[in-house]
Parts: sequence; structure tokens; C-alpha cells
Amino acid sequence: MTDSHVFHRHTKATYPVAVAGDGIHVIDADGRRYIDASGGAAVSCLGHSDPDVRAAIKAQVDTLAFAHTGFFTNQPMEDLAAGLASLAPGDLDRVYLVSGGSEAVEAALKMARQYFLEVGQPQRSRLVARRQSYHGNTLGALATGGNQWRRAQFEPLLIDVHHIDPCYAYRYQAEGESLEAYGRRAADELEQMLLDVGPDTVAAFIAEPVVGATAGAVPAAPGYLKRIREICDQYGVLLILDEVMCGMGRTGTLFACEQDGVVPDLLCVAKGLGAGYQPIGATLVSDRVYQAFAAGSGFFQHGHTYMGHATACAAANAVLAKVGSAAMLAEVRRLGDVLRGLLEERFGDHPHVGDIRGRGLFLGLELVADRPSKQPFDPAKKVHAKVKAEAMANGLMCYPMGGTIDGVLGDHVLLAPPFICTDADLATIVDRLAQAVGVATLKGGAA
Repeated sequence: MTDSHVFHRHTKATYPVAVAGDGIHVIDADGRRYIDASGGAAVSCLGHSDPDVRAAIKAQVDTLAFAHTGFFTNQPMEDLAAGLASLAPGDLDRVYLVSGGSEAVEAALKMARQYFLEVGQPQRSRLVARRQSYHGNTLGALATGGNQWRRAQFEPLLIDVHHIDPCYAYRYQAEGESLEAYGRRAADELEQMLLDVGPDTVAAFIAEPVVGATAGAVPAAPGYLKRIREICDQYGVLLILDEVMCGMGRTGTLFACEQDGVVPDLLCVAKGLGAGYQPIGATLVSDRVYQAFAAGSGFFQHGHTYMGHATACAAANAVLAKVGSAAMLAEVRRLGDVLRGLLEERFGDHPHVGDIRGRGLFLGLELVADRPSKQPFDPAKKVHAKVKAEAMANGLMCYPMGGTIDGVLGDHVLLAPPFICTDADLATIVDRLAQAVGVATLKGGAA
């Protein structure tokens, strides 16, 4: 739209106008249909026209759209918190409801800091995170994340956060080293960091169980998160797990950490919680952390205007009723196996696909200039951007990014299709992706 007054993400880009949603498709003003194979950004898990979620929103607006939580609670908020708590692992019994993933992470970071004030350990103010991670775009979340491209120009504004290497077997596992041994070695970096900075000065460690946008669906190695949990417990550090992208059924269990057998102290969700129908996020809080606030000041010194928004919570309740069901989670696991099989069949020997990874319907391809050596493409070629452009031209939305390895080098493509896909839909997704990758890597050339 040439006469737009919108400050778009990119001032030189021209975007098609989305006018309708139909199942797994987004439809533009020219009538073109795009298969949403990435759920936008792993958001639209129920597609774009779910009648039950739409009905829940309409019914709530007709009753009460919004009442500020400084004055009232509301029933959709109470119901959503109860629903999430009943399904969450361990003692994650309290839910702090916000409007998105960055807010959920920001709340968790501040909650971790205030927790230690409440329990009489004010010296604990440091945060530890991982390189090649992404936790959001607010200043606290951005500082915690390890996405160098997103951080670079804002570095002077960011708090100091300590970073260790990611758990990234494709790039960091040594020759002859088992996956379990690598996971242990990667986790032990946290202990060394704690010893280096002083373990009694650290408030929290934060990580994504399956890394999303920055590295492309990189799952934790077996035993990695259990060892991380042990280290946090040993040194009195809170564990924050960021499931903003990988949670809410995306990996085949409602919470991604269930597959690792780990319960964090604070757990962040968003994206799939609202499935794109309303902006919403949540920080799930362990009973131990909550009781410290209840027994102490009784007040979390933080808040947002739209937290606990009644209409957003009504939408999320309708979403949770579906994505939290055993039947849908089983279907995500089945569809994930189908999609992985199709990807391995098409790309398993592809000269420019080095790795196929992920869990459930959260899968990634790492693109390389040379498969045997794992050599990445020249970043100046912007192969990931070419994949996106070619895919869109062919009616496919996927989520490619660059800087996969270190913030500069590396390209990947993330897939996070809706849970309502059919096997035939997945086959079409892989066909269109193969065409896009073929053209983009040919244009990229061997580095």
C-alpha cells in the first residue's frame, strides 16, 4: 500500500494486504491463498478461522470486554489461570497473565529479582542465559536473549547478562561424543559460569527447551535440562523456561519441558496460547516463588494495563480447551512424525541441507553451502531471505532466518504449521518448500 501511514517493520518493503483467513490459509486482497506453514511466528496453531474461538471472543465482548485488574478480577482470567495450573507440571500453580511473550519474559525476570528480595538475598541480581537464544524485544528480554543481530544496535541500553553456549549438537557435539555426554558437557558450562561470577550473586538462568527463531528448532540434548535443573538447585538459582514459541502443544506435549522431565520455577508461554485470535501471554509461577511474595511484601512491583484482559482470556480458554486435549496433542505428535518423514525424504540427502531437527510440529532445516563440511553460505548472499521470497511467491509462508550459528553466519528455515493440517497439506508444504530452497540455494551459490 503506497499511501500507508503505518510504520511497517521494514520501510522499503511492500506487503500484500491480508483480508481473510480460511483454515491453514491466509488470503490477500488479490485473492491469493498462502499456506501458513509457520503459523506466522509459531502462533496460529488452530489456523485462521476457528469457529469456537471466534464465538468465545464475540460472546465475551457482548458481556464485558475489559475491566482493569487494579480494580477487578474477571471470570475468564480466573478460568484461564485455573486451566493452565491444572495442566502444568509440578507445582506451577499460579499464573500471571500478560499480553505477549516479551511481557511474559520481562515479568519472569523481574519476578526472579524480587523473589530474592522477599527471601532476604538481595545480592542475587545477575542473570545467565545462552547465546543464540531469543527471549523477546523489551529491553530486559532483549538483554537476556543471545540473538546478536537483534541486540547489536541497542547494546548501550541493555543490562549486563552472562551468556553460555547453546545446547546445539549439530555445531557443538564433538566427534565420537554421545548426545547424552554432549548434553552433560553443555549443561556443565552453567556451573562453571556460576562459579566464575559467584553463585550467590545469580538470580536466574533462562533457556528455551527447544530454541525457536534464532537457531531454528534446536531441541535440548537428552539429559541437558535435568542437569541444568540440578545445577540451579545446587546453587539456589531460579530456573526460567521460555516456551513462548515452543509451548502450548507445539512440540507434542502441552508444555515442551514435559518431554525433558523438568519443572522450572517460572515458565513463560504466549503465541499458541491465543493462537493469534487475541494478544495474550502468561508467566506460570511455582508455589515456592508465589508463597515468598505472599509471606513477604504481598505485592509484585510490576504490571501492564491489559494484563488479564477479559476478551483475550476468553479466547485463550477456547484455545486451551482444544490444544490441551489429549486427542489434539496426539495428533500433533502424529503429524510431526509425518512432516519429519516428508522432510527427511525430500531433504535427507540434499546438498544444501545440513540438519533436520525439532520436535512435534516445530521443525527446522539448517541450510549449508557444503553438506560434508557444514560450511555455511556467505551471509551476504542472504539465502534465508531468498527462501522466504520464493516461498511467498509460491503461496507458502515459512520462517527463515540468518545468523543461525553466531549471529552472522548460518541460515535456517523454521516450520510450525497449524495443528489442523492434513497429511496432504503437509505434503504440499514440503513440495513448495523444496522448490523455494532449490531456487534460493542455487541463487546463493556455494560459498
